[in-house]
Amino acid sequence: MAEAKKLFIKTYGCQMNVYDSERMAEALGTSGYVTTERAEDADMILLNTCHIREKAAEKVYSELGRFKPLKAANPALKIGVAGCVAQAEGEEIMRRQPLVDLVVGPQTYHRLPAMEAAVQNGARAVDTDFPEEDKFDHLPRGPRATRGPTAFLTVQEGCDKFCAFCVVPYTRGAEVSRPVDRIMTEARDLVARGVREITLLGQNVNAYHGQGDGGDWTLARLIRALAKVDGLERIRFTTSHPNDMEDDLIAAHGDEPKLMPYLHLPVQSGSDRILKAMNRKHTAESYLRLIERLRAARPDLLLSGDFIVGFPGETEADFEDTMALVRAVHYGQAYSFKYSARPGTPAAERETVADDVATDRLHRLQSLLTEQQRATQTGMVGRELSVLFEKPGRLPGQLIGKSEYLHAVHVRAPADQIGQIARVRVTESVTNSLAAEVI
Repeated sequence: MAEAKKLFIKTYGCQMNVYDSERMAEALGTSGYVTTERAEDADMILLNTCHIREKAAEKVYSELGRFKPLKAANPALKIGVAGCVAQAEGEEIMRRQPLVDLVVGPQTYHRLPAMEAAVQNGARAVDTDFPEEDKFDHLPRGPRATRGPTAFLTVQEGCDKFCAFCVVPYTRGAEVSRPVDRIMTEARDLVARGVREITLLGQNVNAYHGQGDGGDWTLARLIRALAKVDGLERIRFTTSHPNDMEDDLIAAHGDEPKLMPYLHLPVQSGSDRILKAMNRKHTAESYLRLIERLRAARPDLLLSGDFIVGFPGETEADFEDTMALVRAVHYGQAYSFKYSARPGTPAAERETVADDVATDRLHRLQSLLTEQQRATQTGMVGRELSVLFEKPGRLPGQLIGKSEYLHAVHVRAPADQIGQIARVRVTESVTNSLAAEVI
């Protein structure tokens, strides 16, 4: 029996890239690969890249440079670049880095086994098409191992919103929803392998409109169907766009107990002028009214968001509008960034805000968001929560899990409780997590 080849995957960016990396590993499993945690042990290295952050491509080239000694020591080592930087920079990566054997975009990784076979025969392979076939229909299945208690499941890809700062429509393509039956089959398979909580993924996941029995299904209808799967105890979804938050999805937050009370709903700015410049197609007021409706349906809903400061043309008054919106919403968690130009996007050609001004605004915004996050966590002390135990903690006899509000929770409990859900009482709020005891 031939010795298994070893695959090392380094994943950057969003949860969808985590999911994609898992599927790439499964696909290459049909070619005899098993995963390894060490690049030094690998027969193939894959970088699954993200193009959202500043200088993403240069960071990939820097990372590739670190693998030169490994390639020199083992000329048979194959190196590939996948994901959104691969989509944007395909031929350029091959030109600048001769050590790269293959480049594959996020819509064509189902072709990885054939590409791997080609590079084993001495070819260099690039595939950054937007193919007509659905990659999920053509992904070969590798070994189906037991899973941890949580998993991601992609239900929607691509984006039609064309926000002025974002590369996703160019690297992931147009919005596409997966058929209902394939999602349900994959969900049941995950549950059979030990998964208790599934997070549904999409660039605009609440734009989901997949085909199923009776025609077009919304995300809310999909969630209600998944909630009937025996053994699946928790459902989440991310990332949402305010303009796609339909009435039935708002209602599901109030009446579907398996849908967790946590929602990531990016707004990006509190200034209508900047929102228009971003091509967001919503206003601060419409966003606030949406939050009111969501909280009316689920009063304990914990909200998370994304913010960009220093967008081209942003004034101090625009920034103060953002601060006012944050105070009005009170986020339990949020992500905030200075604007960085992405080549090829409309905003990249506009005059930028001075870096020191943007940095100052970012620090002020993050201070307010941190204050709100700490207040939310402190408010959990003394409360009873439901925690799904996921893995051992750093201390002996400690387990780490997630509450229904997505807080990390540390609890003393036996290791055989991993994968179980328990009621706990929060005893302390610590940095980015909670301490609790089993009731």
